[in-house]
Amino acid sequence: MSGGLLVAGTTSDAGKSVVTAGICRWLVRRGVKVAPFKAQNMSLNSFVTREGAEIGRAQAMQAQAARVEPTALMNPVLLKPGSDRSSQVVLMGKPVGEMSARGYHGGRQEALLGTVTECLEELRSTYDAVICEGAGSPAEINLRRTDIVNMGIARAARFPVLVVGDIDRGGVFASFFGTTALLSAEDQALVAGYLVNKFRGDVSLLEPGLDMLYGLTGRRTYGVLPYAHGLGIDEEDGLRVSLRGAVRESVVAPPHGEDVLRVAVCAVPLMSNFTDVDALAAEPGVVVRFVDRAEELADADLVIVPGTRGTVKALAWLRERGLADALVRRAAEGRPVLGICGGFQVLGERIEDEVESRAGVVDGLGLLPVRVRFDRDKTLARPVGSALGEPVEGYEIHHGVADVRGGEPFLDGCRVGAVWGTHWHGSLESDAFRRRFLVEVARAAGRRFVPAPDTSFGVLREEQLDRLGDLVEEHADTDALWRLIEGGAPVGLPFVPPGAPPLGAGGVARVRGGAPPHPAPQSPEGLGFAGSAGPTGSRGQGLDCAGPTPQELDVAGSAEATPQGLGEAAVVHVDQEAK
Repeated sequence: MSGGLLVAGTTSDAGKSVVTAGICRWLVRRGVKVAPFKAQNMSLNSFVTREGAEIGRAQAMQAQAARVEPTALMNPVLLKPGSDRSSQVVLMGKPVGEMSARGYHGGRQEALLGTVTECLEELRSTYDAVICEGAGSPAEINLRRTDIVNMGIARAARFPVLVVGDIDRGGVFASFFGTTALLSAEDQALVAGYLVNKFRGDVSLLEPGLDMLYGLTGRRTYGVLPYAHGLGIDEEDGLRVSLRGAVRESVVAPPHGEDVLRVAVCAVPLMSNFTDVDALAAEPGVVVRFVDRAEELADADLVIVPGTRGTVKALAWLRERGLADALVRRAAEGRPVLGICGGFQVLGERIEDEVESRAGVVDGLGLLPVRVRFDRDKTLARPVGSALGEPVEGYEIHHGVADVRGGEPFLDGCRVGAVWGTHWHGSLESDAFRRRFLVEVARAAGRRFVPAPDTSFGVLREEQLDRLGDLVEEHADTDALWRLIEGGAPVGLPFVPPGAPPLGAGGVARVRGGAPPHPAPQSPEGLGFAGSAGPTGSRGQGLDCAGPTPQELDVAGSAEATPQGLGEAAVVHVDQEAK
């Protein structure tokens, strides 16, 4: 049986994804055959594997760090947000239906524990080590009973747990101690220790605190990773920067030509796969920013309308903010606009949606001769083609079916003047095509911008993954980490009181000697909030891990049964129907 480790975090965005990737890259460089795993992911950034399965993009990035091909086994459950209270459930890479957060955690999640453990065991039978990523915090005591991604999977696999804390946020010692002290004795026995992330300054100033933390918990700190600028690695749930901020923190290279090229990305609601613009931001002299105001489009040389899990909602948002009118004016003036996936659909003439929003027929912006009809089945594909005379690869994740009625063909979409539209994600990662596309944009924008002739997005990505491996190798106790992976948590770790509150009737946590607490707020990463549907298949192609059917999960297998963007009362109604 192989070894393994669960990388948990004191909070969402503590750095679990990048630490997991860094450990994978460190291990593979020392000759260990390693795979990543995340039992349940919640993200709008997803990827399509070669067998046609949809998984979280972070797990695809971690697979690249491990130098293995990503598969659905690495992320058996994916939850895709569609509203504040509902999720599309993607099981073994295929959408199986809709569910509210309450319905998912009201027993449906537990039905998936067998599936995720089977997938993990299959990976363990193939690889020397499996590095698991948790979600949110393992100390979400309101969700522990149905947990399948933090201590639930650690207990099932008997994996040691490394808790990552973001010291840049402050309060890391309290977070480490509190996370441990809120776990049951059985869970605490697997918490081997801690890893400090994003430290700035002299580590010697931190050491007295680490010693005191050891005295309080009996658990050591396995490393202090410094704050690293400009990693640019795929993330799960949010923009890496605040709205209207630049995409990357890396040092801006001077433009290869005389001018820079300014790219504005409309920050539409439920934005998905915003990582599409990373390849543009990697180009010297290209400045990429997210915007939400019409006036911010004025000086942009290219405007991108990105993918979204709510096409009709995004269209309404663009109109409410005046961005729709600004896009129409740009098109009339011959100024470049690119729509990707949901953004492509927005630019068309008409959208017929009885699946995602149930809005019926809605007029698009009319910038491209395209009519879109939403289908219950989701398109998941890895297309290969050419555009502007260069080879292009991409991936497709959409319910909308485009009927292209004119224009110049462009990546299964079309182009009219300076307006382009395609369903293909990831196309801009094709280096030669990206350069030709930027030349077209610069010409239309009247900029003396020249793309650098040697920028390779694939090479840059490998360099970033190597940086993650370097961080682990240089700033963590790798010998001690390997002992954890190979041998499990140290025996005899002390219990840190008070431990998890005992569960009362119905699994509700009750405070000792007191009344039941008010319902605790549910963290975004630990919940299932999404809303779209697809086929009812529950098995990834070519995989032996069979999950429960939609009927066994009791989810709504038809998109028609579960509208997106529901109000609270409607979501409760859907949840009651699911019960």
